[in-house]
Amino acid sequence: MTRFPKKSVYVETYGCQMNISDGELMEGILVNDGYEVSSSAEEADVIIVNTCAIREHAEERVLGRIGQLYALKKDRPEVILGVTGCMAQRLGTVLLKRAPYVDLVMGPDAYRSLPEQLGRIQRGARSLPSRSSKKRGPQLAVLDLNIGENYEGLTQRRTSSVSAWVPIQRGCNHRCTFCIVPYVRGPEKNRKSSEVLQEIQEIVGSGRTEVTLLGQTVNSYQSEGISFHELLRSVARIPGMRRVRFTSPHPNDVTPELLEVMAEEPNICEQLHLPVQSGNDKVLRKMLRRYTVETFLDKVQLARDLIPDLSLSTDIIVAFPGETEIQFEDTLELLRQVRFDDAYTYKYSLRDGTPATRLPQEDFLSEDEAQNRLAKLIEVQRSIQSEINEAEVGRTEEVLVEKEGRKKGQVLGRTRRNKVVAFTAPSDTIGGYQQVFLTSTTGATFVGEMVN
Repeated sequence: MTRFPKKSVYVETYGCQMNISDGELMEGILVNDGYEVSSSAEEADVIIVNTCAIREHAEERVLGRIGQLYALKKDRPEVILGVTGCMAQRLGTVLLKRAPYVDLVMGPDAYRSLPEQLGRIQRGARSLPSRSSKKRGPQLAVLDLNIGENYEGLTQRRTSSVSAWVPIQRGCNHRCTFCIVPYVRGPEKNRKSSEVLQEIQEIVGSGRTEVTLLGQTVNSYQSEGISFHELLRSVARIPGMRRVRFTSPHPNDVTPELLEVMAEEPNICEQLHLPVQSGNDKVLRKMLRRYTVETFLDKVQLARDLIPDLSLSTDIIVAFPGETEIQFEDTLELLRQVRFDDAYTYKYSLRDGTPATRLPQEDFLSEDEAQNRLAKLIEVQRSIQSEINEAEVGRTEEVLVEKEGRKKGQVLGRTRRNKVVAFTAPSDTIGGYQQVFLTSTTGATFVGEMVN
């Protein structure tokens, strides 16, 4: 193992659940190499900013944060500042030029070598006559995509004692025209089903009873002759398991077999995240989503027929290049027809290197129009969500208590249908299951009372 005098690291993660899991992976790798995890950037010898590239706003936020962290390096030049993840992969050496105080840029397939690369930087820095000198240690960019890297054999440092993220797939074989993921995470790579099941058995053995299976298009999983619905059933039947979730599936791979497994296995939560992106067929074709509104609605209907109490969420992009006002209204109508419990809503963000950037310039909507459409979409969805949740007040739900709430004496947890509930309970209930009567809702979350 690499050995250096200073061995504390702070990992700050932005973005999706896969990024959160990757942050835990990097911490696990470095802890195994002798590092201690710091609770703040100010106390760490190595700072890693784990990034997202899905939207321009996310990158701007990260760049601003990296600039703030530069102040720490001014006071302590020996601090190593690294940027990892999708944004690091996308920008590569350009990031080192834009932020010359960054020591390391590393893509998502290189985390196994993180201790080695930090060692190279430390050795180069120590060889200088003085860290206060204007000369710097080496800047490194580690950006190769590795078709075989699934991080088998490595242990995540899980930050929750209650539940666990379990990546079963990395990369993506779809080529949606708006999406940067295939270009920064590479093609789809599925873990061995035997390795996944062994990891989850260890998770349950550690006292955690909820897992979420992760993949860019998680339900396209195939490995060792095992399809996703078969793996899902096996996970649900592991002794000691109480809740199984997965994200994010692609509508094309939502099969009757998958929905039947969800309906038949009591440990699989009644929750499905199904990204639709648009409610207009022409826009969907330009996005290269490979389904129509009609086929999407057919799958929603089948899911609700088989799983009557299903909670359904989605992703939607407005102002995709060329989207007309009528096409946007089609998306609003889809919201009203399906009535999603939750929706993650975005305005289109141009990502260099994606096919959508080659669409005619006159197709791109103005920022004001895009923002207006997003605001209207959010207004419609919030109204629907409030109506759904108001109708659920008065139900008694099983809640897995996850953490302390903002108010003293309160805890926060989630129902099987992924609804957040705040209620008064002692902190020693964290990690356990409680029956909670839902007394009110703020529109997005619930307030409840524990049932004796």
